[in-house]
Amino acid sequence: MAEEALRTSEAVEGTHKAGSLAGKYLTFVLGGETYGLEILKVQEIIGLMDVTEVPQTPDFVRGVVNLRGKVIPVVDMHRKFGLTETDDTELTCIIVVQVVRESGAIVMGVIVDEVSEVLDIEGSQIEPPPSFGASVDTSFILGMGKVGDTVMMLLDLDRVLSGEDLDAVREIA
Repeated sequence: MAEEALRTSEAVEGTHKAGSLAGKYLTFVLGGETYGLEILKVQEIIGLMDVTEVPQTPDFVRGVVNLRGKVIPVVDMHRKFGLTETDDTELTCIIVVQVVRESGAIVMGVIVDEVSEVLDIEGSQIEPPPSFGASVDTSFILGMGKVGDTVMMLLDLDRVLSGEDLDAVREIA
């Protein structure tokens, strides 16, 4: 009886959380997989431009770009996620986002293979992230979005970069 009540409680909590995740997501492709970002985090999308490398930065930081007079750090999402790097193409672009932490907001760019579209994803189309055990951190995944035959990871951009990662990026900015 207690187990059934716990399962019911977990199901209600999961449904409530998925419902609160409903909204518009910018979808993009990275390493052949589809991901989504909350559209409210996105400031703009720009084509890939010359990135100035900055010495002694973490490997996942490709460098900085000059965006209308403001220097912003750029993170290579292939490197950040430990994916096989691919050559940049005419579809490779930078999504300019705002990441919020306790210490304030950082405007930065994330390099992705290509931007797909903006989707309105309903709560019923979002499931909790899978559990891979304690050794795998999935805290940066808001949920798994299911649209048609496509399953995509909906990212919590504020958690994709750890506190240490963001401190390193903030110093560059």
